[in-house]
Amino acid sequence: MIHWPRVRQLRDEVGAEEFDEVVRIFLDEVGEVMGRLTSDTDRSALEQNLHFLKGSALSLGFESLSKLCQDGERRAAAGHGAEVDLDAVVAAFDRSRAEFMSGLKDNL
Repeated sequence: MIHWPRVRQLRDEVGAEEFDEVVRIFLDEVGEVMGRLTSDTDRSALEQNLHFLKGSALSLGFESLSKLCQDGERRAAAGHGAEVDLDAVVAAFDRSRAEFMSGLKDNL
């Protein structure tokens, strides 16, 4: 679910001192977009929200979430946004965040 080599690469790129701040910002921003995603009842911004989430998820190694967002983004772009399982996206984020936080010390 988490691509730890990518996480280590990011830490090396930004530096160990800045890494915690990058993670905090990531989780804050993704949390905001997850809120917008679930409150966008007409799904007018679905494609854009999923695109942002996909990129953010890739940056921090959240592979499962990234794949779900990519699939949803493609569906939304093709006019099939109603078929996107937002509950699965939210669940993938929750699982990824939990795995990331619990495995952070052991994998860096």
